[in-house]
Amino acid sequence: MLIRAFTPHDLARLTELTIQTFRPFYEDSFRTLVGEAVFANQHGDWRDDYRKQVPELHAPERHMYVDVAEADGDIAGYVAWSVDPARRNGTVSHLAVSAEHRRNHVGTALCEHAFARMRSLGAEVVEIGTGGDPFHAPARALYERLGCTALPVAVYYREL
Repeated sequence: MLIRAFTPHDLARLTELTIQTFRPFYEDSFRTLVGEAVFANQHGDWRDDYRKQVPELHAPERHMYVDVAEADGDIAGYVAWSVDPARRNGTVSHLAVSAEHRRNHVGTALCEHAFARMRSLGAEVVEIGTGGDPFHAPARALYERLGCTALPVAVYYREL
């Protein structure tokens, strides 16, 4: 597996990968948990939201980066991360691994790669978040294996 910096040529595939990766969360988990009204209000356009968001993830002039994992000539996943030099803090905002490459340590490699790059840019602490629902259980397990400490957070929704 090769981990490399994002290139503009990657954009369409990364957007597609993001939508494929998170479809089960939005359509099967979140929608079921909160109901149609809250779903429509909060994430009814989630695919288009990603189509707008993913192109903005790599902006080195703002200390935002995307690194891509390739395996067998295919994009296996990516990690989007940033560094706040003044606070010496790093943040992983997105981690997506294609279904056919999951359970092969691609997520681990991407996170460790991003952490190393953050350290090289002066970060001393990293923040990485995920959901508490069953869909996000593999991500929680990964972050715990990487030595991250979970902070319990509760988010509530209610239709008005």
